[in-house]
Amino acid sequence: MAHTVRVRREAANRGLVIPIIVLLALTGMLAACSKVPGVYVVEKPGSAGAGGAKKFDATSYADGIWTSKVVPAARQGAVDAATLLPALRADQQGASARYGKQAGTGSPYSFLVKGTGTVTGATTGNAVGSIQVRVPGVGKTDVNLAVGPAFVGTAIRDAVGFIEFGQFTNQIDYADAATALNAKVKATVVGGVDLKSIKGKKVTFTGAFQLLAPSSVMITPITLAVAS
Repeated sequence: MAHTVRVRREAANRGLVIPIIVLLALTGMLAACSKVPGVYVVEKPGSAGAGGAKKFDATSYADGIWTSKVVPAARQGAVDAATLLPALRADQQGASARYGKQAGTGSPYSFLVKGTGTVTGATTGNAVGSIQVRVPGVGKTDVNLAVGPAFVGTAIRDAVGFIEFGQFTNQIDYADAATALNAKVKATVVGGVDLKSIKGKKVTFTGAFQLLAPSSVMITPITLAVAS
């Protein structure tokens, strides 16, 4: 009877050793695979899981690139509205491929645009306010410039050409960057514009927009000068 008990205990012990060995082997494999792309994702520096690094500061990010990168990109890369908008109406696919940028496959095209024209009116009774600008060469349709107080979309982030998703830890930070850039427009571009007296004045602008329909374009201004 004692011999039988001893045999059972030895068998039980052997049964425990095998799972432990397997567990240790799996642990080693996981550690090795953690640096293999496509198998296990390694946290990027600055992410929440990378040693408790600080959270992404979208406002500081936008402040750091606005004057040094965003504004120069708009001034150097913007296409005249009199060239771009008629081209989009005539051949949306061809003009988009030539002048636009996509954040990713299937994303709407984003464009940098510039122009000078006369303000024909202002819409300020809703959250997404705008001014309408008659730009020579564009046609009978006025160009709409967003003036807030709310700014929507990711046109600036996607149109400037140097901001990519791979530069960010995750989708949330990528989206926050776009929001912070829109906030810069509100604070530094349209914040001091007197919308009550702007009708009839000449304005010069650069800006970005996403193409949803060639007949309805809302440009988020990156620079805006109003003649006195």
